[in-house]
Amino acid sequence: MSRTALLLLADGRFPAGGHAHSGGMEAAVASGAVHDTTSLEAFCRGRLHTAGLTAAGLAAAAATGHDPLALDDAADTRTPVPALRHIGRRLGRQLLRAARATWPCPELDHIAHHRPGGVHQPVVLGVAARAAGLTPLDAAHASAYDSVGGPATAAVRLLSLDPFDAAAVLGRLADDCDDVAGEAADAAGRVATAGTTVLPAASAPLLDITGEHHAAWTVRLFAS
Repeated sequence: MSRTALLLLADGRFPAGGHAHSGGMEAAVASGAVHDTTSLEAFCRGRLHTAGLTAAGLAAAAATGHDPLALDDAADTRTPVPALRHIGRRLGRQLLRAARATWPCPELDHIAHHRPGGVHQPVVLGVAARAAGLTPLDAAHASAYDSVGGPATAAVRLLSLDPFDAAAVLGRLADDCDDVAGEAADAAGRVATAGTTVLPAASAPLLDITGEHHAAWTVRLFAS
């Protein structure tokens, strides 16, 4: 397998549209919930172990070769808020476009043909990881990191935080990311025999609520 492919897939410069999204950070900053590096770390850790774990499970399952359309349905049931379902599919469409250009394969074409409206981003990430020769655990790692890397980067812009401090937050979350990726990959390994119900379905109600509110803002820096 190519570790370079994993680095590319997890790189914020990969043209998948993630730079335009804050993962709930903009709303958290506006509410005062995140205002410094300590609160940033608490937010990212909470997001990682809830929405991040759920996304990592879906990505890992897709990387096993499980039906991505069934996984997209599973993602829908784990995303109760319309605004976040819309965002998930929007990010999925953008990632799909980049992945098809980088790692062309029938599985990615299959998604584009059967779900032209888009598939949730973690599912596309998992299929792209498989196309790049990566493992389900690799896909889970990329997804787990994405769940905290995006918000941390957004916090630098929103709060004018020192980028070194934001990087240190991500460094302190490294073990948590490994734990989440491992749990997600373990669950994904059982999907073939037990179905998608074994995948994590951790919820973050506050992220759901603020995500819906954020979508209604008339002026915002980030799309989510």
